Amino acid sequence: EANLPQSVASRIKSCVVFLAGQWGRCLGEECGSGGVQTRTLWCVHSEGWTSHHSNCPHAEQPESQRPCFKVCEWHQDLFEWEVSDWATCVLIPFPHNQVKLRTGECITAQHGIQRRSVQCVRTSNRTSVMSRICEFFSHKPEMEQACLIPCPQDCVVSDFSYWSSCSKTCGTGLQHRTRDVLATPMYGGADCPNLTHTRPCSNPLPCPPGEQHQYSLKVGPWSDCWQPQDKVVWQSGRTMLDFSSSSKDNLVKQHTQSLHHVPHHPKSWDMELGYQTRQVRCTRSDGRSAMLSLCTQDHTPVNYQTCIMPKHCEISDWSSWSPCSKTCRCQDLLPGYRIRTRHMKQIPIGGGKQCPALEEKEACNIIGDLLPHCPRYVWKSTAWGDCRVAPLLSQQDRRLGNVSGLCGGGVQTREIYCVQVPEHQSLSRPVNGRLCAGSDIPSSVQRCSILCPQPCLLSSWSSWGTCLHDNCLEPQGRKGFRQRRRQVLWEPLGVPESCPHLLESIPCEDPICYMWRVETGGRCIPSSGTCGPGSVAQRRVCVNDQGVDVSNGQCPDPAPSPTVPCEVSCPGDCVISSWSSWSSCSTSCSSKNSEGRQRRSRTMLALPGEGGKDCPASSALKEWRECNNHPCVVFHWEATSWGPCIENSSMSLNRTFLENGTVTCAVGVQNRKVTCIKMNVGQVISKRCLDSARPDGVRPCLLPCRRDCKVTPFSEWTTCPGSCLPANSTIPTQSRYRTIIHRSANGGQECPDTLYEERDCEALPQCPSYRWQTHRWQLCSLVPDSIRQGKAGPTEPCGDGLEARGVSCIGEDEEQVDMDLCLQWGGAMPPRTRPCRIPCKDDCTFTTWSKFSECSGCGTFRSRKRSLTGRSKKRDHCLRAELYPLLETEACSCNDFLSQPFGNWSSCILPESITPGFPLGVRQSGHLDQRECGHGRRYRAVTCLDWQGRPVSPSLCSESGYVEEACHVPCPLDCKLSDWSPWSPCSTPCGGGLKIRSKWLREKSFNGGRPCPKLDLKNQVYEAIPCQSACRQFEWVVEAWSTCTINTVTEASACGEGLQSRTVVTVGRNGTVGQVNSLDDSLCNQEDPMPVRTQTCILPCPGDCVMSQWGSWSSCPLSCDPTESRRRRRHVLRLPSPEGTCPEDIQTEACVLNSTCFIYHYNVSDWSSCQLSEMAVCGPGTRSRLLDCVRSDGKVVELSVCEQVNTWRLSEGCDVECPVNCVLSDWSTWSECSHTCGHQGQMLRSRSILQSAHKEGRPCPSQLLHTRSCPIRPCYSWLLGDWSLCHVEGADCGEGVRQRNLTCIVHWGDWPQQESSLTRPRPSLAQELVLPCSVPCPGDCHMTEWSSWSSCQLTCLERRSFETIGRQTRSRAVVVQVLENQENCPQQGFETRPCKGGTCHTYEWRTSGWNGNERVVWCQRSDGVNVTGGCFLQNRPTTVRHCHPPCSKPFSHCTPSGVCGCEKGYIEVMTTHGFLDYCTRTPGIHNKKADVKTNSGLLKPGPSHIQDFFSDWSLQPIGPDGRVQLWAYGVTAAGFLLIVFIIALSFLLCKAPKPTSSPCPPQKPLTLAYDGDMDM
Repeated sequence: EANLPQSVASRIKSCVVFLAGQWGRCLGEECGSGGVQTRTLWCVHSEGWTSHHSNCPHAEQPESQRPCFKVCEWHQDLFEWEVSDWATCVLIPFPHNQVKLRTGECITAQHGIQRRSVQCVRTSNRTSVMSRICEFFSHKPEMEQACLIPCPQDCVVSDFSYWSSCSKTCGTGLQHRTRDVLATPMYGGADCPNLTHTRPCSNPLPCPPGEQHQYSLKVGPWSDCWQPQDKVVWQSGRTMLDFSSSSKDNLVKQHTQSLHHVPHHPKSWDMELGYQTRQVRCTRSDGRSAMLSLCTQDHTPVNYQTCIMPKHCEISDWSSWSPCSKTCRCQDLLPGYRIRTRHMKQIPIGGGKQCPALEEKEACNIIGDLLPHCPRYVWKSTAWGDCRVAPLLSQQDRRLGNVSGLCGGGVQTREIYCVQVPEHQSLSRPVNGRLCAGSDIPSSVQRCSILCPQPCLLSSWSSWGTCLHDNCLEPQGRKGFRQRRRQVLWEPLGVPESCPHLLESIPCEDPICYMWRVETGGRCIPSSGTCGPGSVAQRRVCVNDQGVDVSNGQCPDPAPSPTVPCEVSCPGDCVISSWSSWSSCSTSCSSKNSEGRQRRSRTMLALPGEGGKDCPASSALKEWRECNNHPCVVFHWEATSWGPCIENSSMSLNRTFLENGTVTCAVGVQNRKVTCIKMNVGQVISKRCLDSARPDGVRPCLLPCRRDCKVTPFSEWTTCPGSCLPANSTIPTQSRYRTIIHRSANGGQECPDTLYEERDCEALPQCPSYRWQTHRWQLCSLVPDSIRQGKAGPTEPCGDGLEARGVSCIGEDEEQVDMDLCLQWGGAMPPRTRPCRIPCKDDCTFTTWSKFSECSGCGTFRSRKRSLTGRSKKRDHCLRAELYPLLETEACSCNDFLSQPFGNWSSCILPESITPGFPLGVRQSGHLDQRECGHGRRYRAVTCLDWQGRPVSPSLCSESGYVEEACHVPCPLDCKLSDWSPWSPCSTPCGGGLKIRSKWLREKSFNGGRPCPKLDLKNQVYEAIPCQSACRQFEWVVEAWSTCTINTVTEASACGEGLQSRTVVTVGRNGTVGQVNSLDDSLCNQEDPMPVRTQTCILPCPGDCVMSQWGSWSSCPLSCDPTESRRRRRHVLRLPSPEGTCPEDIQTEACVLNSTCFIYHYNVSDWSSCQLSEMAVCGPGTRSRLLDCVRSDGKVVELSVCEQVNTWRLSEGCDVECPVNCVLSDWSTWSECSHTCGHQGQMLRSRSILQSAHKEGRPCPSQLLHTRSCPIRPCYSWLLGDWSLCHVEGADCGEGVRQRNLTCIVHWGDWPQQESSLTRPRPSLAQELVLPCSVPCPGDCHMTEWSSWSSCQLTCLERRSFETIGRQTRSRAVVVQVLENQENCPQQGFETRPCKGGTCHTYEWRTSGWNGNERVVWCQRSDGVNVTGGCFLQNRPTTVRHCHPPCSKPFSHCTPSGVCGCEKGYIEVMTTHGFLDYCTRTPGIHNKKADVKTNSGLLKPGPSHIQDFFSDWSLQPIGPDGRVQLWAYGVTAAGFLLIVFIIALSFLLCKAPKPTSSPCPPQKPLTLAYDGDMDM
């Protein structure tokens, strides 16, 4: 490069530049500002290649290294992005930064952009740092985003009003009309057009010469009140009032300077009087000024007046901020607020600046993360009260008698109270229930149950056992006991230890504990041969007293023989049957008069033959033995009920511990007396009873836990009034209460007597008593002479002025205090000035007013008079009574008052006992015995009127303001049913069924009584219980057959056929035995015939085979399969002779259903009704049913016959729902009066439903709210009258005032235009009673009055609003009276204000019908208002239509589509090019437009004969196009068919009828009967 020419080198340098890379990361040894950041630099040629740095200009070399702040990870908590809110959406600028609206392109909205500021700040003090520090942790938030701006909305104005009258009555004048702004332009829309339209107008009469102009006296506004600069001159007229002196006589002093200093705590306020002026000029009707003499004829208007120098409001400094209302963190996320106040030290006078707000409120603790959590409040409940059944009884049940022993279902109540969730305490103070509002209130009423007593159900006694030792393990002596037992089938409920003894014993001798049990089986086996003596084997087993097998060595010796001798009869021997079973014992025990016996018998089956063994004697066929020979002495143990549980110090385990280690109740013992009782005798010594069965006399028990009464802590004392006490008021009290959670039990500590405490509030300061004291009025102050000279008006010192007086604040000690104390406590300040007048020479003079006349009574008036004096008697204007009245009247006072009842009677209020001191909402409790009827009192408000009928205080007529009378609330009458009817017979004649009894309706419920249970169509209710019908009251019992008797003469024939008999008796179900002949056969089951008493028999001969009786039939299969059979057997008792044979020993027969085979199944009856205890009304009970075993032929047999497994439940628990009455809370206290005055005020009290009625319970009353009128006090309200017309004092036009009256009215509270009440301050005269205005002079350009506010309108997109606050608009138009004065006209204007509840309006074009080629087009809002603006101009319909070429044909016109058409009643005939050729008249139709045809070859214009023929028809068969109508073809076809029908009918009538061979048989009419089937 050094060898290159200088020109080349310079050329190269001009083509290379430095290029910098990205900054690298900040490097440094430590975190902080000591880091270094570097980047790479290149020297780049414009062609893209790099060069040495020396080739680039060094002056342009950027820096390659800079200091930086090294950011570490822990810095992330020190810095964060701070993002502002998005700014308003603005339009995207066009090129060259021109922001203009794309009105032609905008459809719904236009694109805009929103911006916001983003900076990196320290989290500690929110100061900004470099952005790259925060960029190290996160990306920088976006600073811009796209948005939408609604399309430009043009100004929308209403239609013009009607034209005004002409501004002149002669010559040429002006008329105007105005319109109002309905919607202001937004988002760059078009500005509002001119709101005024002016046009010239002319009168038929020209103006006379010299009267073309009208002159008016115009006054300007009053100037500010000010004082003259020359203090010396001002002394003669300026009055300075000083109220700092305590003297009441010397209050007015002359001063030479103004006092502007206000002391810090002033005891008096300075007030200065000054003057103000106004401009007066004469104006001409063309707007130009004229000489004042042209306007003032008789007098010159006053242009000066006395005024009060303005003083601004002065206020004290702000007080300290009050504590924040939000002191804890809660879920609503709403901030708290705090308040500070300041008071007024100087009231504004003379139009001075009004006082600013005296109270300031600001949010505090907005986030509240550092605040503690707010306390939570929950509902708590006391322990449930006792279960009571009596409230469930109906009126009918309560009259039945004693209700003390009721059991079953009942109800119990508890109290609900609100507490703060404790953090460290186990009990919380109760608080007001309003703090728990929003959470579910627990139930204060629930259902419960009292266990009904149920007697012990026992089984029958077992048979007496064998004589046993008392203790078989240790047998002693020869004395023993025979025992019998019974079992408990149903444990007693509600009656503990109510079961009698379960074991009885009888003393006996020679007891044993083990015995041999012998079982004989098998046949007799002869010892030799086939007959003769033999033996039968028997099985012997040793068993204990329980029947359990034991070893044989424990049984006594000798053991029974393993065989028993027997004998098999040989041929020719006598055959005797086996012994029958022993009969039952005749007595249960033996006594002197009776002893027990049993018998058994056997019969002779065959007589002996020759040489055979003889039969025994008849006495040997029966045997008797003694039984139950023990004496009738029965002993048993009898135990009394267990005594109370008492402590037992000897027991080692005297405490019971739970799993958590807490000690509960001690373990004690219970004792009872156990004695031995001899039946029918009484107590005997204990040795006579079985000692092993002696019941326990002592048992351990758990002592009932001592439970102390538990109460909540006392609630906080109710708050005392925070302010001072008014004079002569009673000392307020505060109270607190506590609630019993559960009462004491088992000797625990009793509940305290005091649950409610009340005390007087601490000594509160009495409200300070301050009053305003007014001083006498001073002399009337006028405008000073120096100001009056040179001004229009009287030059003498007279005219209107102001009087002033001193006002001071007096304390309780009658000393002056600071004025601001009376502003707080003394009420409204009395006026300190009043207008006055010093008479002038030309004023009217009067005598002084006379005294008022005497009143003659109520409703009369009194009056006073005065008269004119001097020259005033001759002046006309002084004689005008409306200006100078000479008589005044006023109403006389009257103390007569009239009392009249007003309004409706209140609800009947029953006397009630309310627990004092419990405020409303503290707790919820339900009373089951609430009084809902009876005698009470009702109230009616009383109005107190004066003699003019105006309301006055009710205390003037009555003490309470009410008239009351006795009333009665009718008691509810419950549904009444009859007593239960007798039980019906059992529903089944045999087996298990149901029997029913019923009640029927006697009286329906009335007045909200308990409703009736569900009744059937006969108004009855039923109860069913199971019953068992005896299938047979008696059953047949037969004895054994007697010996077969042969009626023979010789002994040789003592065998063969004979007779035998048996005894048949009837045994009743109760065990009675009767003879057959003495009973009615109907008492036995007709299906079981009486067994035969005699039968033929075969007595075997000596050589015959003798067989035993047949055994029982074997069982058939359960299915009674007829292919199966059953069998029975018998065996040989005596073998026949060698030549004889024995009959069959096995007999079979087929298993035939209901003949030889039967199937058995269970049959269950219906469920009974739910059975309760006799003393129960509802609750748990049982229902049962019976089970029968039924044979396949329908016969009921014993249950044991059915071999199926019995899985039927014959009883189960059930529940009768309790008829719970409606339970209500207590009445709340009476609310405050809804209105402080008037006759619309009401007081309310309410109660809530704690438990709704259930089942047949008494329903809830409909009256849950009681209302009572408040005492009627008169209402006093300020009534602001309507604004007067603008009045200009002393001139024709210019600046004036509007005034309205302020009246205090007394009314009943229904005044329709009630502006304010006594609770609102009296409206100030300056602000609400006087309003500046302007009366335009003729020729002035002036503003109209403000229009009324438009409807509230929202900004919408596609009929959907994106804002909640709308806008209302009002406007003022400019009225021009003289065109030459237009330059001085003000600008028209409009105002907007926010509003709520706006609507979205849409706009669309409307058009009228065409009138020729023109029509009217206007824009209409969606609510039907015609407007200007709002509609898109691009969519405006055309108002004039044009056709090319012009429509010059006869009867043609231009259509809206821009083509020529024909008028109504003519048809267009078009050329082949589509243009109108001519218009032809529509055939026959003059008011219907013909269709357009395009064929030029149709008929030329001119009527035809066919058209003339049909022209008078109402229905034209030929259409407008010349074609035949479609209906004409139909008519032609119908006529043709009619002709054919007439011809055919004529042919049939003229043809001779053929004779018939036989008449048709008469047809039976078909009748369809509807049977209700839907298919028919």
